[in-house]
Amino acid sequence: MVEFEVGAVPFNPDGWGPPESSSPTLSVPNHPSNVPFAPFSRSEKLGRIADWTRSLTNQGRPGSRQGHHPSDSAFDFSGDDSFATLAADEDSSFRLVDTSAKSHHQHNANRPKFNPRWRFNPHHQRSQLPQRRDEEVEAKKREAEKERARRDRLYHLNRSQMRRESAVFKSSVDIQPEWNMLDQIPFSTFSKLSFSVPEPEDLLICGELEFYDRSYDRITPKNSRPLERFKNRNFFKVTTTDDPVIRRLANEDKATVFATDTILSTLMCAPRSVYSWDIVIQRVGNKLFFDKRDGSQLDLLSVHETSQEPLPDVKDDINSAYSLSVEAAYINQNFSQQVLIRDGTKVAFEESNPFANEGEEVASVAYRYRRWKLDDDMHLVSRCEVQSVVEVSKQKSFLTLNALNEFDPKYSGVDWRQKLETQRGAVLATELKNNSNKLAKWTAQALLAGADMMKLGYVSRVHPRDHFNHVILAVVGYKPRDFAAQINLNTLNMWGIVKSIVDLCMKLNEGKYVLLKDPFKPQVRIYEVPSDAFENDYVEEPLPEEEQVQPLAEDADDAEANATAKDVEEKEIISEAA
Repeated sequence: MVEFEVGAVPFNPDGWGPPESSSPTLSVPNHPSNVPFAPFSRSEKLGRIADWTRSLTNQGRPGSRQGHHPSDSAFDFSGDDSFATLAADEDSSFRLVDTSAKSHHQHNANRPKFNPRWRFNPHHQRSQLPQRRDEEVEAKKREAEKERARRDRLYHLNRSQMRRESAVFKSSVDIQPEWNMLDQIPFSTFSKLSFSVPEPEDLLICGELEFYDRSYDRITPKNSRPLERFKNRNFFKVTTTDDPVIRRLANEDKATVFATDTILSTLMCAPRSVYSWDIVIQRVGNKLFFDKRDGSQLDLLSVHETSQEPLPDVKDDINSAYSLSVEAAYINQNFSQQVLIRDGTKVAFEESNPFANEGEEVASVAYRYRRWKLDDDMHLVSRCEVQSVVEVSKQKSFLTLNALNEFDPKYSGVDWRQKLETQRGAVLATELKNNSNKLAKWTAQALLAGADMMKLGYVSRVHPRDHFNHVILAVVGYKPRDFAAQINLNTLNMWGIVKSIVDLCMKLNEGKYVLLKDPFKPQVRIYEVPSDAFENDYVEEPLPEEEQVQPLAEDADDAEANATAKDVEEKEIISEAA
């Protein structure tokens, strides 16, 4: 049997592993002295079993798992450069020949690699581009188009806001130098007010009403009806102190505060208003009268007041704020008379129309003089209007009639002729966005008048550039309380605003005051004015720029608008004749 001879095994007294001594007795056989022992092949892990003395220089290398890299192992010697020179000599004798087809694209070493990890890496703000040149060009075009569209959108938005700030934000009355500003109240304080009033009592009902024609409830855009004109019927917009019934009730001490439903609804919905308005307040003894000026903006109806898209500034334009207000007022009057059964059957009340002359044809309207209790020693009387009556279950119910008008679908973005039948809710939502204040005031007037139903008509122009001819597209009925809840109109907050204004005015001295909505800010101001202000002999002239007081008076165009507003009736008749 052949014996296996184990050669001499050197012993390393200083540690473990092969000895490093140059002594021939401790040297490795057939190994040159003073030559470090290292593997000739990089795949062989010979020599040192492990190296615990090396420093880990690869921590945090990108792409490593949990901050470690395989080369950080104590058992890796791929970085050993003991035979770096020999390896370099061996590598120099080799040449790598690339037999693959040449690419037409020049690869850039700095170009990012489009792998999934790079694609979803949030640190890379640059968007992913395709590999192919044509797709890359198309992607760049799309990115540039998106950026251009974004800049255009921001530009038009800023332009719209700038035009909105500069358009139709004009004071309803010129501030005179002798006026003394007493207080200013921001609308933010109104939202916190709340006051509950008991049910009102009817003191008197005047006028005559005609019955509502139910056939108008079945109108659709496909079988629309043209809007008629009622030139022979007279409509009255009488202020509080010119009302003979209110004067009689004041002499009888029936209340301490007197107003009309138009004025009260303006106060109740003041936080929703954008355009400027003014109310004249007269303190006479212990009584308080809320009035409006002749030719006041309260006689007209605002259009697109709360819309983000501004209306044209040119006054002569048929789509300007003033022209649309006059048009809306005429549409509202004609609509309220057309939807009635005009067969001579009327419901008469205690007294006739207090503003009509004998033998004069007047519009179908009834005035309800109602009284609310504000405090133990304070009552409020208001003249409220209803336009029609309908018989339901052998009981007569009062109706208020109002009309929304469409002048150009481009401004609202909703075409009534296409959407009213299928998407009526969307049409109403758009109107609530663009005419929030007007709808809230109509709802407040219906609640004040105690109407059982409010009818809203949708009236549109025959052609967007024809503001004389209109058609009725639909008529919808709502219960006032349900509709108030739908448009987020709080009755407690409405009366809280009125109560706070009344309490503030009752603390003032006897005289005349003006409550003015600021044309630029959401607030109202109270001015003390001379007793002869707004009389026939009182001339309001624009002030020089250096003498103007807050808020700044507007230019001559505003003064002209206020002057011409006094002749609204004449201008409307001329417009109809044209």
